Amino acid sequence: MARLHERYDSEIKGMLQTKFNYNNVMETPRLVKVVVNMGLGEAIQNPKALDAAVADLTTITGQKPIITKAKKSIAAFKLRQGMSIGCKVTLRGDRMYNFVDKLISASIPRIRDFKGVSNKGFDGRGNYTLGLKEQLIFPEIEYDKIDRIRGMEVAFVTSAKTDEECAELLRLMGMPFTEK
Repeated sequence: MARLHERYDSEIKGMLQTKFNYNNVMETPRLVKVVVNMGLGEAIQNPKALDAAVADLTTITGQKPIITKAKKSIAAFKLRQGMSIGCKVTLRGDRMYNFVDKLISASIPRIRDFKGVSNKGFDGRGNYTLGLKEQLIFPEIEYDKIDRIRGMEVAFVTSAKTDEECAELLRLMGMPFTEK
């Protein structure tokens, strides 16, 4: 079992239960899945860029990403329906907890001029999305081997009903939010 998962079961669950006065243990918010998405506008002109992004995402998450395709054509962007324009990975279970643990304890502290992650990424339904500007913050990525810097979105899907519950869950897991 992952380190963060054990900490959730032993400490975090109890803290959430006392703070929000849940009657049932199953009401306690938990992390359901984490989706890491990398959108590549450059893949329209350079299809090889997609291969590098897939390799980076595989190295970071330990799971092979699926390639996302355009849903509709947009002439201004020279984009046709069905063209490959990005890749994403959905993590669940121990892989998810290992990734979140690595993100919070090793990767986020490596961000330059870091003052905390924004607390504006909540969607109103108990989920949180975090945007990362570069893949270099992950320790597995070697600086010499990358062809260009790419950003990504990390979406935390929780079973929380409100943003306040989700924020408290992520804060107890170690997410360094900025002060309001």
